[in-house]
Amino acid sequence: MSKADKWDLSPLVNDTNTTWILKKFDEMIKISESISKKYKGKIKDFNGDELLEFLKEQEKFTLNYEGTVNYCQLLYSANSQDHIAKQLNEGVRNALTKVSQELAFTEIELGELLKNKPEIINYLKLEEYKHYLERIIRKIPYQLTEKEEKVIISKDRNGINAWSQLQGDWLTTRIFKIMIDGIEKTLNYGEVISLYQNKNRDLRKEANRIVYEKLGEDEILWSTAIRSVCSDHLTICELRRYKSPMTQSLIANDVDEATINSLMKIIEDSVKVYQRYLILKARIMGLPKLGNWDIVAPILNTIEKDYSWDESQRIIVEAYRNFDSEWGIWINEMYSQKHIDGEPRVGKQSGAFCSTWLSGKSAFILQTFNGKIGDVYTQAHELGHAVHAYLGTRNQTPLNYEIGSCIAECGSVFGELLLTDKLLSKAKTKEEKQIVLTTVLDEFGMAAFQVSARVWFEQSMYDLIKEGKFLDGSTVAKLWTHARDKIYGDVIEWLPEMQWEWTMKPHYYIPNYRFYNYPYVFAQLFVFSLYRLYKEQGIKFVPKMKKLLAAGSSKSPAVLAKEIGLDITTEEFWKKGILQAEEFVNQLENL
Repeated sequence: MSKADKWDLSPLVNDTNTTWILKKFDEMIKISESISKKYKGKIKDFNGDELLEFLKEQEKFTLNYEGTVNYCQLLYSANSQDHIAKQLNEGVRNALTKVSQELAFTEIELGELLKNKPEIINYLKLEEYKHYLERIIRKIPYQLTEKEEKVIISKDRNGINAWSQLQGDWLTTRIFKIMIDGIEKTLNYGEVISLYQNKNRDLRKEANRIVYEKLGEDEILWSTAIRSVCSDHLTICELRRYKSPMTQSLIANDVDEATINSLMKIIEDSVKVYQRYLILKARIMGLPKLGNWDIVAPILNTIEKDYSWDESQRIIVEAYRNFDSEWGIWINEMYSQKHIDGEPRVGKQSGAFCSTWLSGKSAFILQTFNGKIGDVYTQAHELGHAVHAYLGTRNQTPLNYEIGSCIAECGSVFGELLLTDKLLSKAKTKEEKQIVLTTVLDEFGMAAFQVSARVWFEQSMYDLIKEGKFLDGSTVAKLWTHARDKIYGDVIEWLPEMQWEWTMKPHYYIPNYRFYNYPYVFAQLFVFSLYRLYKEQGIKFVPKMKKLLAAGSSKSPAVLAKEIGLDITTEEFWKKGILQAEEFVNQLENL
């Protein structure tokens, strides 16, 4: 098996020398101070031309320093135990705090300008920024004073931001001892979770038990972190007069609560579809019932295939090229320019992500690649984000590339389905087709249904805090298992240690970006509906998908859907995505 690549982050900076980078941060702070001196107190009285000049200067500032910021943050994600990475991460955190405080006035004054001169958004020269300005208008009722905003930024530095970093740092340094083939091995978190998809059922079960038993031992740390982040959010909601704990997220994702309520209602009404799949998977595996260690495991009546790094690259490039030749070129470039880090190692952040590089019109991907089919799907998913980055950065200005997560997940989920098409076309036997279909349904089930449990779980924590209840570890665990069981019912056997499953998900601990999870549900059903259109329209659909991804954040999800002929405000729309998932279940059952 070919070794997974490590990324080359050097193109992000002119010099990788630590001293140079720290000086770059000093420069960034000084430039932010000069912007403050030039514009503070004046924005609220701007005319259209002056506003356009200011927006262009904001974007220039972003492009000048985003590479250096990304370099430090990505270096730390790749190895949080490296001394230089630690130093640079601390440097970038300090610099960003100072810059944020220095420029806190900008959005406040923009809000004042738009409140007093709402007609300015119709100024012809500002046309490409119209929706960006409309999104600011939506924030106006919740803005605080500049002094208050600065205080919040300052307290977050060593408050919720620190709790979030601690959760990630602690997880990356956990070590697990497990017996494999009669030999005790010591594995890091990224390595041990790769056993969740091992063909040996007993080993999968033991890996799950060991991981969550160990994480449960630190439940005081995890619960303190999650309680701090959630309690802080409710405090901010009260200060900003948000209508609900979800308001901030709805604004960030450019959607409305009625749409998300319709989405979550369809999920709750459709759990039987997912449960039907889980029962079918148990039958294929010759089991009376799946254990939690079987939910995303490979089916056992097949020979498990390991994928080399080179093989994964070849299949994924072909999958994207079959949809659009330009996409194939971009995907291949991500590999050839070493923009993907797949090597398993201690200190590496868990999970996977794609970071857009605006000025480079490209992206960087981090994942832990262990050669399983799930790793290939993860790679295809993150490369879908990269395609989105390639299209969006070529067609939008930086201010129009602040994409809410609902649309940000569309390229990635669509990429998974393109991979599914490719693997099914290559499959020669019933067993090979079963592997592909169970993989795509495992992914769909986790992203649409299990993630919905996370939405209900998060809301339940806010509800309990409002009631004056204390979120200790056991209380949080009960909230998690209750939300989980709304999805799975009684079709899964759970290890008791799985009550601590909530401890490891970084999404729960992200400060100032709550309700991170429903956009994944949104994207799954949205893209499954788009996929149905693609299968119906063929090559005619390609420019529609490219236009959607090229739009960045210049249009709302509702408008983007409407341009394709879809209405996301209705439950009927979301049912289309469920129907596509049901079709995959039917295909599997017919095999």
